[in-house]
Amino acid sequence: GTRIWFAAAPVDMRLGFDGLAAKVQAVLASDPFCGHAFVFRNRRGDRLKLLLWDGLGFWLLYRRLDQGRLHWPRADMGAVELSAAQWAMLVEGRPWTPLPALDKCTPTRL
Repeated sequence: GTRIWFAAAPVDMRLGFDGLAAKVQAVLASDPFCGHAFVFRNRRGDRLKLLLWDGLGFWLLYRRLDQGRLHWPRADMGAVELSAAQWAMLVEGRPWTPLPALDKCTPTRL
């Protein structure tokens, strides 16, 4: 039931618990103590931090790729909610894009 929010604007990866919690409040207009996970990226796109409050304290997960870049959702500002599948693809380094719209067709015969 935990929701995952991706902060679209890159942040300084030197920020820790308090700095990222302040970003959640100021930039995303959300409560860092709500139990949702908040994902932040650096400008180059090869690092991420995930901030999560579990009721006792914050968890801070940090990931740095040695090669390549992570594939991020397209967003310029605010936050984008990620599904569990999108989160899995993101941390595995797999590109993900929405499927193209399909034209509706009606069969004429069986």
